[in-house]
Amino acid sequence: MQLAPSRFGQIVTAAMFAFAGMSIAQALELRSADIHPSDYPTVKAVEYMGDLIKKKSDGRITVKVFSGSKLGSEDDSIEQVKLGALAMARVSSAAMHNICETTRVPSLPFLFRSVEHQHKVLDSDIGSQILKSCEDAGFVGLAWYDSGARSMYTRNKPVKTVADVKGMKIRVQQSDLSVAMVEALGANATPMPMGEVYTALKTGLVDAAENNFPSYDSGHHFEVAKYFSLTEHTMTPEILVYSKRQWDKLPAADQQLIRQAAQESVPYMRKLWAEREEKSRAVVEKGGAQIVEPDKASFQAVMKPVYDRFITTPQMKDLVARIQAVK
Repeated sequence: MQLAPSRFGQIVTAAMFAFAGMSIAQALELRSADIHPSDYPTVKAVEYMGDLIKKKSDGRITVKVFSGSKLGSEDDSIEQVKLGALAMARVSSAAMHNICETTRVPSLPFLFRSVEHQHKVLDSDIGSQILKSCEDAGFVGLAWYDSGARSMYTRNKPVKTVADVKGMKIRVQQSDLSVAMVEALGANATPMPMGEVYTALKTGLVDAAENNFPSYDSGHHFEVAKYFSLTEHTMTPEILVYSKRQWDKLPAADQQLIRQAAQESVPYMRKLWAEREEKSRAVVEKGGAQIVEPDKASFQAVMKPVYDRFITTPQMKDLVARIQAVK
């Protein structure tokens, strides 16, 4: 595969950073990427993880987070992590769907009954199993982070039932599952990176998008899409992944230290997320966004084809059944 010059430059730059961090004695600087701005909960959580690692290693291991898409899109970050040019990346698990198929399961529409249900699942052996399954693809899954519930927001009219989205052009994440979900609603899916969504909404390239309150706020999407319908159709979690190429070179003690720090960052991230959701909702409402309570049942009723298409193996079906059984 031939890389575009800009992507090649990003990978070379990240590689130079990565190897520079290993050049002084046994000191190690772990480079991590995130598309979100520096004050976003995922960024702050990885920085907090870095503080824990620095303390636990007596300053020998540090973490530097490149936020705000400084090292490219989530797809770019994933590629750099796989190549070993980056140590870590925090990405939406949707970005991993075509790389590690079990990550599709937590993104299924209307799978989780509540945030509490999701936390119980991801904190259990089910969550650990999905993280572990990504190692064959070159990624060590370290932790699950919150991303809230994704809902629909539109430019021209509120969405109250599934009939209202028929024929709309809706931006989705670059994931086959996300595309299939929107198509099941009778709409036209338009996959694109997060950084392009504001302009697409503003110019009318798309009629709608779907995301959580913090992204609706931080991306300024509420300025160009005023109707936020609480469809809460998916609760796709964030995932923190580590390069297996780099991981396999670490001493076992360092692996344990990093994994423990990642897990200890999860409660901190969840606290920040809950606070950010509340704050962001207040910001967008003050900015003129109209919050709509739709008929969720009408959306849920058309999702069976999505499950039928993507949950095809015994392993995937077992994961879904176990998740649904968690009380």
